[in-house]
Amino acid sequence: MANTFSLILVCVTLVTGIVYALEKLVWAKKRAAKVAEVEAQTTGLDDKTKAKIAHQPWWIENSVSIFPVIAFVLVLRSFIYEPFQIPSGSMMPTLLIGDFIVVEKFSYGLKDPVWRNQLVETGKPERGDVAVFKFPPQPNIDYIKRVIGLPGDTVRYTQDKKLCIKPSGEKQCTPVPLINYTESEFIQNNIPLIRLDETMGEHQHQILVNPLRQDNVAAYQPRAGVREWIVPQGHYFMMGDNRDNSADSRYWGFVPEANLVGKAVGIWVSFEFDRSDDSFLPSWIPTGIRLNRIGGIE
Repeated sequence: MANTFSLILVCVTLVTGIVYALEKLVWAKKRAAKVAEVEAQTTGLDDKTKAKIAHQPWWIENSVSIFPVIAFVLVLRSFIYEPFQIPSGSMMPTLLIGDFIVVEKFSYGLKDPVWRNQLVETGKPERGDVAVFKFPPQPNIDYIKRVIGLPGDTVRYTQDKKLCIKPSGEKQCTPVPLINYTESEFIQNNIPLIRLDETMGEHQHQILVNPLRQDNVAAYQPRAGVREWIVPQGHYFMMGDNRDNSADSRYWGFVPEANLVGKAVGIWVSFEFDRSDDSFLPSWIPTGIRLNRIGGIE
């Protein structure tokens, strides 16, 4: 859907831009010349007649009016910032269902809005970034996860749900620190989830784990029976902060650099959708606004 909207936006901008340029450079001058020609052949024209001769067709008038707005939206959405909505709980507690986030598009390179070829390199993901990317098995779907493994890293996720990362070129696998083991307010399948503070590079954030769920990661194991992944060059290893409720690189593999969309940098509005079973309101209508969630993303 996002790719389709980008294509439509580009096409509308291109068409209205051509009309805008032709109007400014050709058609407006022709109408002015026609008015001058008619004036030269008469003793004078009243304002009403002049306006009728110089009148813009409706499709030219509309194109000239909307082109600057459409062009601004295209540049803003394609190269600077784009809004996204969080549809699932895979990034709890960092991001909740109903959060509307701002994604910085220029963090990981400027790409054309249709074919997504990189135009200018502006930066690379850092460990701990919250990144939006095209889901590798279905590139028309946008996913959001945390960057765990960089190109060349070895990522291990043990059965007791602890991360260990060996950066490229280093000999030792360094455990990712976890502290402050506390029960959270989040409940899934009638089980209160445990909240922990995780430190990854310069990022300090919180994760959730299900204390009663066995970790049975087996869907994507390049080496059978070995619970570690070596990140290929030009790829990244992603995980959700809700560790036991996230379909991520542990299950479907690595994210190519070309699939990166941008870095999530802030929440601009957050809606609640909690309602009782007997509520008459449609499920898509929010029941409240979480003002305390507006701000930056760790």
